[in-house]
Amino acid sequence: MDHVVRIGCGLLLAALVVGCGRNEPAAAAPANPARRKVVLQTDWFPQAEHGGFYQALAKGYYAQAGIDLEILPGGPGAGIKLKVIRGDADFGMLKSDDIMVAASRGLPLVMVAATMQHDPQAVMVHTDSPVKTLKDLKGRVVIASASMTWIPYIQKKYRITFDLKPNTYGLGEFLANKDAVQQCLVTSEPFFAQQHGKPVRTLLLAESGYDCYHVIFCRRELVRGSPDVVRAFVHASIRGWRDYLQEDPAPANAVILRRNPQMTPELLEFSRSEMIIRSLVHGDRAKGEDIGQLSLVRLTEEMQTLLDLKILDAPIGITTVATKDFLPSSR
Repeated sequence: MDHVVRIGCGLLLAALVVGCGRNEPAAAAPANPARRKVVLQTDWFPQAEHGGFYQALAKGYYAQAGIDLEILPGGPGAGIKLKVIRGDADFGMLKSDDIMVAASRGLPLVMVAATMQHDPQAVMVHTDSPVKTLKDLKGRVVIASASMTWIPYIQKKYRITFDLKPNTYGLGEFLANKDAVQQCLVTSEPFFAQQHGKPVRTLLLAESGYDCYHVIFCRRELVRGSPDVVRAFVHASIRGWRDYLQEDPAPANAVILRRNPQMTPELLEFSRSEMIIRSLVHGDRAKGEDIGQLSLVRLTEEMQTLLDLKILDAPIGITTVATKDFLPSSR
């Protein structure tokens, strides 16, 4: 569960080139030695799912908050948790279940905000597939990453079994086989399938009841020793996300396209639209969800699920692994 699964057909090559983005100016405003240098390690190569951070960077929101931000691209084997623990990065992006498992093993990591209120992971099938619900996965072969927590959850909840085929981060097998079933993100793989003339349907895994946050996390030491830095980073990031989704996304998109040569304007627009249509980042404000917000109650329920699946050996204190102290009041 160490990284968010993304479409990788062609993108793996970007790992060799996106690093050059580290030498770009951190913000539109000129360098200021009074600003605190902060490093964010993302979970994949630059994309719309990071749009809020790049919007805040491009429009100077971090600079205004006293932060000189550097964004490091992720990808397979990025070692996000390790980089944060070592201090190579101040903040990282992962799923909430990843952080709970890490914390249960003694890593001093703390979730400080959500990047997505709802998990965009899904199962993708061809439009005419007989798979209509997640229960229909019974007896089938699913192309997926074997370490993903949703797999034992779905099998236990619906009392089904299905075989797994390793996810190679490509769509070749799926495109060639009309009966194929593949794990995906609704913000990514369906776009590529459609580009190849293959209409698809997606079944969101969150609708089964297993719905992780995608979060920003940092070392517990940073929370305790530099709370003003954490608060400034979180608030500037939320401001950037609100701007990216509600206003003109062009500033962020320009930076993303420059730093990720494999990205296209069409994919950026598709991904951003999916995030808006599905309320992945905003969530349901009637339930107290909003950009950045975390619910300790929901995280406690998620922890219980991990215990039931024996992914966690023992309970952990939710307030030791997540905090709302740096979030604006929910609307």
